[in-house]
Amino acid sequence: MELPPRDEPGREAWRMFRIMSEFTMGFDVLAQLRPAVTVFGSARVDEDKPAYQLAREIGRQLGEAGFSIVTGGGPGLMEAANRGAMDAGARSAGLNIRLPEEQEANPYQTLSLNFRYFFVRKVMLVKYATAFVLLPGGYGTLDEFFETITLMQTGKIRRFPMLLAGPDYWPGLTDWIDEVLIERQLIADGDRELFQIVNEPEEVVRIVRDAHEMHGPGVDNVSLA
Repeated sequence: MELPPRDEPGREAWRMFRIMSEFTMGFDVLAQLRPAVTVFGSARVDEDKPAYQLAREIGRQLGEAGFSIVTGGGPGLMEAANRGAMDAGARSAGLNIRLPEEQEANPYQTLSLNFRYFFVRKVMLVKYATAFVLLPGGYGTLDEFFETITLMQTGKIRRFPMLLAGPDYWPGLTDWIDEVLIERQLIADGDRELFQIVNEPEEVVRIVRDAHEMHGPGVDNVSLA
């Protein structure tokens, strides 16, 4: 028996509505969290590792300084940052993504959103951020790092702090950027100023607070217009 043709226009229309609904959900919820700091990091770091303790302490100190925390919602360093915010009694959101493995929502989110589409989730991770903290991570974390600094480089979002925490993790990458990308003039010298390595949670808080005071409250980081 011949199968009826698939209703591709109808499927695409429903996909469009699902995308719109995810944007609407994100806008409605995350606008309540200003000022917020987005923390990126690996899902594969256990609680007994120094990077976990660093992420938790950064989340706690930022929370005590009056900032909400936004993460990808998963385990590992995302969990640690949400947990630190909870230690401080601060609000934090987890922007969870449906994946076949690894991604399970951590229990320390005061707000939990679930996304089907990676690109919608990425917009939400960026849009309401006063600053970005990058902790050790794999492909996903590096993707978020390079995509965010590309948005800054091209003027699509404001140049808010991009802080690489975990000083024993990042020097190889930053050396390559200096010795290859800049030396070969594949990026401009000034592009190196889009991010910096930080050593202590107190340094993170100071930089984030100074930037927030300079830009003022309620500033969106990205416009979809």
